[in-house]
Amino acid sequence: MAQERTGVATLKSNPITLVGPEIKVGDKAPDFKVNKDLMTQVSLADYAGKVKLISVVPSLDTGVCDAQTRRFNEEAAGLGENVAVLTISVDLPFAQARWCGAAGIDKVITLSDYKTKSFGEAYGVLIKEIQLDMRAIFVIDANDTVQYVEYLGEMTAHPNYEAAVEAVKKLV
Repeated sequence: MAQERTGVATLKSNPITLVGPEIKVGDKAPDFKVNKDLMTQVSLADYAGKVKLISVVPSLDTGVCDAQTRRFNEEAAGLGENVAVLTISVDLPFAQARWCGAAGIDKVITLSDYKTKSFGEAYGVLIKEIQLDMRAIFVIDANDTVQYVEYLGEMTAHPNYEAAVEAVKKLV
């Protein structure tokens, strides 16, 4: 049975339960399996040797998630080849691809946690009540050590974009 954390997050002021551990700076980044497309799974190892900015969103088809992904796509252009900017949601891979095409997203790699919720459970962002991943940001160095974490207390709030980008810039 996975650990559950209650009272740490809300959806429009309503309490929600997060499944999984709270990841902290200095932790070894947990492995995960997410889908790149319907059939291809990737894991943390697929981005070995790179700094990883992981932007977690509940669904790309919502206003804050849309804005968050667009912002990190813009920021990714200036971060260099040694940085992988990943957006993870529970959206189906073909929905992610459709959204990226319509939004002109070409620097962020979208990955889907729809099949196993492996990322959500490993990083403590799976929302028990609605089976979506809670908004969060993780910056992981090239040696897979967590260097920055932001769990949002309210699902509809924006993350601290500047702090996340600064955390990445310190590592490259």
